[in-house]
Amino acid sequence: MTSLYAISGGKLRPAVRRALSNEKLIEDWVEADPSLLGLDAMIIGRQVPTDHGKFIDLLAMDATGGLIIIELKKDRTPREIVAQVLDYASWVRTLSTPEVYERAEKYLGDRLVTAFRKRFDQGIPERLNATHSMLIVASELDAASRRIVEYLSEEHGLAINTAFFNVFAADGREWLTTDFLLDQDAVEERSERKVRAPWSGYFFVNAGLGEHRSWVDMKRYGFISAGGGEFYSKRLQQLSINDEVFVYDKGNGYIGYGVVTREVVPAAEFMTSEGPLFDQPLAEPRMKRPGAAPEEAEHAVGIEWRKTVDPSHAKRFKGAFANQNIVCKLRDEATVDFLLSEFDVEKYGGV
Repeated sequence: MTSLYAISGGKLRPAVRRALSNEKLIEDWVEADPSLLGLDAMIIGRQVPTDHGKFIDLLAMDATGGLIIIELKKDRTPREIVAQVLDYASWVRTLSTPEVYERAEKYLGDRLVTAFRKRFDQGIPERLNATHSMLIVASELDAASRRIVEYLSEEHGLAINTAFFNVFAADGREWLTTDFLLDQDAVEERSERKVRAPWSGYFFVNAGLGEHRSWVDMKRYGFISAGGGEFYSKRLQQLSINDEVFVYDKGNGYIGYGVVTREVVPAAEFMTSEGPLFDQPLAEPRMKRPGAAPEEAEHAVGIEWRKTVDPSHAKRFKGAFANQNIVCKLRDEATVDFLLSEFDVEKYGGV
């Protein structure tokens, strides 16, 4: 169970857990920002009518075109909500690509292809709803319902999980925290085995170049990084020593191939061959994020670069895989074959 403490006068004051006075607020918050639930997705429907006379609280789409059913417990019993979300999934799986377009554009008030590119900075997949997942949002779940969700995910590979919203109060202030019943990355991995292409063994990494990151620094000091919140930096935890990565520059293409040498640490603790990273003459000193809260800090993973190119000469082709995620597994066969050739992996590769 999550606990929260306020620090006052050098002492800890426990915050009191309380119920949210209006659960509709959660639906409003998630509709405005799905990342509250750790989702890299866009909302394409709210109170979506099914053919069975029921309404899905929120329907989202991820960068692969997969659909995500988000259902709030509200006043239903825990077992009822598990049954309800499975019923919704049985309907969602029947939606064709044209039907997804129709429902999404009615909600968005815009062309789906336009909204998708704006959100993910890539073209929309030709086929939508190739996969779907379920996320139950609740303040609590009874033991039997927890066992059912765990069983469906762990034994049958269904992409189902529960997110818990907790409200705490102390000294006249309120805080909202989120927890998950199951590790969401593990849930996705189990479900992907059933419907997606086999993993190539290589990772895709989004460089996130810009205000807080420089490719010059990454190449010179041997790292990749992410920050601005745990939603981004925690993705680097997927990388382990000896993992092979292809690095992508948003809007340009692939710019580097390398091998992980050190797992993620706060960038302030990252050691280069010349000493602490933040003691070096950085091309982008804003990487230090002065004054940022600890959870906003930049984090880094050590990389031995095998081959890199300037972003102006990034490697790409029409239809090449790209993704908004900081880290994900490369599965697209055409993209992998292209990168192996362009970055001379046979020559430079191998762990």
